[in-house]
Amino acid sequence: MAPAVLDIPAAKLLSHSEYRHVGQLKITTFVFEVPLDYEDASAGRIRLLARRVANHSTPVFAQQEDGAEGTTQPQDKHADPYMVYLEGGPGFGNRSPSNHTLNRAALPRGYQTLFIDHRGTGLSTPVSAAMLAKLGDADAQAKYLRLMRQDNTVRDCEAVRKCLTAGWPDHKKPWSIFGQSYGGFISLSYLSMHPEGLREVFVTGGLAPVGKTADEVYEATFRKTTERNEQYFAKFPDDADVVRQIATFIESNDNGKIPLPAGGFLTVPRLMTIGIALGRHDGFDTVHNTLTTLKASLDQFGFLTRASLAAMEAFTAFDANVLYAVLHEAIYCDGPDRASNWAAYRVGSKLAQDCSAFAWLRPGFSASQTTGPLYFSGEMIFPLHFETYPELSLLRDSADKLATYSDWPALYDQKRLRSNKIPMYAASYIEDMYVDYHLARNTSKLVGGSKVFETNLLYHDALRAKTDEVMRQLFSLRDDVLD
Repeated sequence: MAPAVLDIPAAKLLSHSEYRHVGQLKITTFVFEVPLDYEDASAGRIRLLARRVANHSTPVFAQQEDGAEGTTQPQDKHADPYMVYLEGGPGFGNRSPSNHTLNRAALPRGYQTLFIDHRGTGLSTPVSAAMLAKLGDADAQAKYLRLMRQDNTVRDCEAVRKCLTAGWPDHKKPWSIFGQSYGGFISLSYLSMHPEGLREVFVTGGLAPVGKTADEVYEATFRKTTERNEQYFAKFPDDADVVRQIATFIESNDNGKIPLPAGGFLTVPRLMTIGIALGRHDGFDTVHNTLTTLKASLDQFGFLTRASLAAMEAFTAFDANVLYAVLHEAIYCDGPDRASNWAAYRVGSKLAQDCSAFAWLRPGFSASQTTGPLYFSGEMIFPLHFETYPELSLLRDSADKLATYSDWPALYDQKRLRSNKIPMYAASYIEDMYVDYHLARNTSKLVGGSKVFETNLLYHDALRAKTDEVMRQLFSLRDDVLD
């Protein structure tokens, strides 16, 4: 089943403002208005925030027209072509665009960059528990949340593109997109739904598992997460005992819960979810340092200090970015009859029956009654997240409804992807813990016109951690000639 391809109206530009950054950058902030539901005009409208970065220079001599002194030389009516950055997640807005890694590669090559906060994130009508509460009960909230996936983000981008390029010659109107992680998922939906809006596509760590179910995705990512745990405990073998010490202390408290400074609770399962960091370039040290802080508190005082708990609490920003947790499995539901039904938890619980390292996913687990290392989970969202994070706890009913919802629209058009003519340049990481390499490779073979750089020397966040290397390889794919 192909995703619905609609006639997208141009976004309404509500306001814009600009300023000059240090050096030769000009940054313009736009606020647009777009439909909440592109298939139902009565659903109302939401706002999108986008920021554009362009080179700006002051000429040495005043510009002249027709060689006449003191008059103005006609300027090119149309600005540099756009490269649109699609952030990962889902659920995160863009950081400040002034020093974004993409600018270093794109601006010198003649692009202007555009950073759009996806709907529901950043400053684009951001989703929160309080905002959703105004909509009504859990059914009303789930209905709203179902509109926050990648298919509608594509429609938003198309609406903004039509607005910003109105009056341009037709051959200049398509733009380039650059998708990191979940931004790559959006890119593949864009190629499926509105390839006419695209000139070229760049993807880093975001070749979505097209055609795979949520269960298949988590079976693959649990395998890679297991490998990363084995590598972690080979590097920090003493941490197996540290994890057990901390877990045993947590269990000794009332109902196995330790209140956190800003609300919510530290439980053994929440402790074990810090393994989400193991797929990053600095992930091993981040996890180790967090454990070291908790252990030092226990060794010196016999309890966990506020400072040690605050470090644990700040490890993941799910309370401030609720869409990440609420929608994480929904982004794998490609069409009807694809309910996720808490796929990560089901796959993990089945694994826990055969692997004692994930025994903490079993009901009634006790750290003091097990032996051997306990393995961390990776990029998986479980129902337990909605029991230990204060903001997420308010959305448990809505999250359950999303997990059991099965009438999802399609996200990808495999037939159109096979016949794709838009150049796609991708970086795919063999050791990626978040986007399984083998599933990504199947996708790269599926998409016509794709060129892929594959490496086992970089991890999922290489765009930020190893920017120059990633950009060099991507633009080599674009510019080099292959005979």
